[in-house]
Amino acid sequence: MFFKSKGGSVDAIIVGLGNPGIKYNTTRHNVGFMAIDFILDKLNIKADKQKFDANYVKCEIDGKSVIILKPLTFMNLSGDSIFKAASFFKVPAENIIIIYDDVLLDVGKMRIRRKGSDGGHNGIKSIIARLHADSFPRIKIGVGKKPHPDYDLADWVLSPLPLKDREIINDNMDKVFDAVKLILNGNTDEAMNRYN
Repeated sequence: MFFKSKGGSVDAIIVGLGNPGIKYNTTRHNVGFMAIDFILDKLNIKADKQKFDANYVKCEIDGKSVIILKPLTFMNLSGDSIFKAASFFKVPAENIIIIYDDVLLDVGKMRIRRKGSDGGHNGIKSIIARLHADSFPRIKIGVGKKPHPDYDLADWVLSPLPLKDREIINDNMDKVFDAVKLILNGNTDEAMNRYN
């Protein structure tokens, strides 16, 4: 179960996946960063520290001590940054919440999982490889399917989200934050029942 005391100074790490740099800001692959920015804004804080190849901040959410992390390693190496932070703060995989894009879900749709395979997502693949575990909870945010099967996946996830899609996603960010808080409090099943 989430949140058994592990003896570290931090209860959990919340990570949004994306690529650093202005040109990636509104791309489908950066929905994880968008979610983190929304959460930071809600908490009225900034991830203004740099370490672990990431921007991060330590804060409290619902009485839990958490690190909010935005890796600066580019998507395919996300695991490097997360491994460094998890090792430093002694946070086990089960207490690392990953927020990221999913091309198999309709725009703005959420899917929450306790654990699982990488599903073809290179950021998740990197995290599983570095942590030697797939037991981290994840919140997937739908960015829409490719327009046709032959469309190059990399081109699709690195293409900008149309404004109407960004608005749909933004309208659902409160649900993402609520899901994060439910997972932090050990209520992953409730989060899954509510939002899947």
